[in-house]
Order: sequence, then structure tokens, then C-alpha cells
Amino acid sequence: MAGTEEDAVAAADDALYVLTAVLLTPAKFPSVLGDDYPEACAALGLAPLADGYGLVLGQDGEGARWTVAIDDVSLVAVAIASWDCGMEYDLSPDERTVVAALPGWPLAVAVAAPGVRAPHDPDPEAAGGPALRPPDTTTWGPAQRRLGADEIALQWALWREQIDDTEFAPAGDGSEPAETTRGEKDTAAAGRGGVRRVLAEVRAYVETPPPLGRVRSSFAPGDARTLRADGPGWSLVARTDDIAFVLLDDEPGEVLPVGRGPELPGLLEALDKMAVRPS
Repeated sequence: MAGTEEDAVAAADDALYVLTAVLLTPAKFPSVLGDDYPEACAALGLAPLADGYGLVLGQDGEGARWTVAIDDVSLVAVAIASWDCGMEYDLSPDERTVVAALPGWPLAVAVAAPGVRAPHDPDPEAAGGPALRPPDTTTWGPAQRRLGADEIALQWALWREQIDDTEFAPAGDGSEPAETTRGEKDTAAAGRGGVRRVLAEVRAYVETPPPLGRVRSSFAPGDARTLRADGPGWSLVARTDDIAFVLLDDEPGEVLPVGRGPELPGLLEALDKMAVRPS
């Protein structure tokens, strides 16, 4: 963390107005920060604790942005669940649970605390170092690619209904994507090579486990699971009972569907077995 822990914690704890909170755990972390849990922790200068952190984002009495990392993950999980249900919840972490108080916000926050100055970075001298900033998502790159995969996982039904299964090429290995959403032949041809590379790297994950959080499994309707895998330059989102979607750094804005074929079901099952799951 920037500066001394005592100084930063004291500054952030002085009338911190909590705006939002997120989990930073192996099974659930802001993917915009990295392809895996250790990478996301490193973006904040935090050690990748096995149980993870809760990140509390707020403003101090002067309106400065602060991110407080606490080790009471369950407290933050309860707060998030309450807010998601439209319930009020006073998130007030105990000082003993504070691991680090970091200047700035690593994520974009659209709200602000009433009665204080507009959100701004703390004074660098008082903060003890540079402030955290959200990754640049204005242009296509790793951060935007991961956000795109997040959106597909969240809105699976919407994306799935755009795909006509009859458009899939009859590939024997399940690695042929359908036409891209833009329907461009040249892009589809380039995407096929990229998809083959991604599937090869995903198969390697089954043999040699990647860094923690590279493969995650979460709830899906019925008996299915939603799988998320990331790697250098790519993201994959899939349902264990359905198809997969691939996004590539090298293919800006393209979403490449992958048909099940004879191989994909087994690959997804193997990934689900080794994936990290929410506790």
C-alpha cells in the first residue's frame, strides 16, 4: 500500500462515507483489474490472501476518494446482497479488520456522498503515494475485453438468442465459431485461428492449473453452471449445457461463438471440476 499503513488508515477512517463495496476473492473479483485473482490483487498492491478481501469505496470528510480493504469478507458479502435486494445496510467495518487504506478508487463509481466536495484524489503528500485509478476502458484492450465477457455472462439469454445454431460450421472439434456479430467474412476467418489458440490454452489449464481465479464457475439456471476463463489476450464465457463465446484482444469488439461439437462438452465439464466456486 502507498505510504505508511497508520497514516493512510487514519486518513481514510476519518468520517469515511461508504458509497459501494465489492468482493476481491479467488472466486469473485473485479475482472477489469486482471485475468486472475493474484493479478487483480497486484493491481491494488495487496497480497493474494486465500480468503480474499472486501473492498469498501467511499469519500472522507473532504470528499477525497479512498478504498479500504478489509479481511471481513462476509461482512461485505452481506452488505452487497442486501443492497442488491433493495434493502438498506449500514456497512461500518471494524478498524481491526482494516488491512489497507488506499487513496483513490480502482473502479468507476457513479455516485457521490452528499454534503462534501465532489470526489477527488487525496493530496499525494497526505496519501503517501499516487491514487488508484480505474483501468482505461475507452478503447478496446484487456480491460474492455474482460468487461465484455462480464456482460455476456450477465446477459447470457440475450446473447444466446442472437445465435442460430444452423450457422455453426460442422467442425469435428467444436472449435469453429459461427459468423461474428458483424458478419464479416475476413474477421470470421481470423477469429477461427484465434479460437483454436484459446481452446488449446484452455485445454492446457485442465492439465496444468493456471493462477487462482483464471477459471471460475458460478450459478446458472437448471443444473448448468456458468464458466468464465481468462488468459493472455482472451476471455471465454460458457454454459456447461450450451455453447461458449470467445473475446480476443486481437479482434476489437468481436464476439465469437463456439459450437458444442463432440469435444466442447467434455472440456467444459473438466473446467467446471477444477474451477474456483463461490463459497
